[in-house]
Parts: sequence; structure tokens; C-alpha cells
Amino acid sequence: MSSSDPSTRAGLPNAESRGDTAQAWPFDAAQGARGLLFIVSAPSGTGKTTLVERLVQGLPNLHMSRSYTSRPARAGEQDGVDYNFISRERFDAMVRDGAFLEWADVFGNCYGTSAAETEAVLARGEDVVLVIDVQGARQVRSRGIETVGIFVLPPSAAILEQRLRGRSKDSEEQIRQRLDVACREINEVAQYEYAVVNDELETAVSRIGAIVLAERARVKVMRGAAEKIIETFRRQEARRQGG
Repeated sequence: MSSSDPSTRAGLPNAESRGDTAQAWPFDAAQGARGLLFIVSAPSGTGKTTLVERLVQGLPNLHMSRSYTSRPARAGEQDGVDYNFISRERFDAMVRDGAFLEWADVFGNCYGTSAAETEAVLARGEDVVLVIDVQGARQVRSRGIETVGIFVLPPSAAILEQRLRGRSKDSEEQIRQRLDVACREINEVAQYEYAVVNDELETAVSRIGAIVLAERARVKVMRGAAEKIIETFRRQEARRQGG
């Protein structure tokens, strides 16, 4: 097992170590299981996108949702890879058509999650992670959709400011604006099921990975697989009694 394997670095099971087929049962579309919907939120600069990108490399059947945005692509970003870049006019039309599971205006740019694309993945029995801000998370919860919320915290306000300044892509005014919003968003942590501190990248990825695996092991998720196993015991008992 190579140390370059992202799942190894993150402390998550990779393809070689996932030998137990029962682990995949709840996520087998042929068995009619539905995927889980995870929400990861954090103040700007906390590193939530990087964390989830690393997470999906190390876990099977886990997809990071690709948002639609009205903002222009930044240097190095690719349409259909980093975001779906569309015009503000098209974005507004999608809002009117009810195409978004959630959408928000973030620092003057609009971001949204396609309802149809998200549903298609969940219906296949695979899990989806939405990397969205707190207002988008509120919209999803208000729809009555069952979600697992994970709030990522920076180690401190000072470290968050240091990270924002280290990105060197925002003006002083933009940095101050992001810090002001962070002060409000940080109070939303109680609305989430889990909180993870991003003090060290690989450690934080492992913590979120542990949450995903724990949620997949819940009885209500594993019920179909468990019932199949229980049925084998019933048949064996019936054969013993009949013999």
C-alpha cells in the first residue's frame, strides 16, 4: 500500500483494505438503498473545500456536489470541474424554475446546488457531500430533507485571519468582510450534528471520514443488509429443525 494513496494518508480505508462486501451493501442501488446527504459548512478560509476534496478521494461511494455559480472562473479553475460557471441571467432563471436545492448570494456572487443532480446520485444509493455556507444549509433543512451536518471550525479567530491573509487573493476590505461574516456564522455550529476543528489537514480529514463511516453503520442505514444476514440464520435454523 503506497504512502501516496490519499486514503492511506487520511487514515481511511482504501480499495485494498475494503475486502468486506457487507460494507458496501447499504450503498448498492440494486438493493434499493438511498444514499446519505452530508452538509459541510465553515467560515470562508477554514478549508472546508480542501477537506472534502481529500475526503472523497479516500472513501468509496461518496461524491462532492459541484455547485453552480454566477462568478467568473479564477485562474486555474475549470468549468465542470471546480464549479459549473454560468451567467447571472441563467442563474436567476434556474432560481425561478426551482432548479436549486439551495442557493445563496455570497459576497456578491451566487452559488447553488442542483436539486435534480443531487437526487440522481442519492437515488443510486451513493452519498453526497454539499460544501455550502450556513444559509444554504438552512434552506436544505427547511425542506425537511434528512441530512448529516458537519461544521468545520478554525483553531481560532487569529488563525482564520492568518489563513485569509495568506491566500493573498482578497483586498483588505474583502478580508474584513469575510471575518465579519465568520463571526456570525460561527454561532451556527449548534445547528449541526458534528463539529470538527481543522487544526491539521490530514487529522481533520480523518475525523470527517470517521463521521461518514459511523453514519453509514447506523442500524437504519444497515437495516437491509442486516435483514439479509438475519435471514440466513433463519434458514439455517429451519434446516436444523427440519433435519
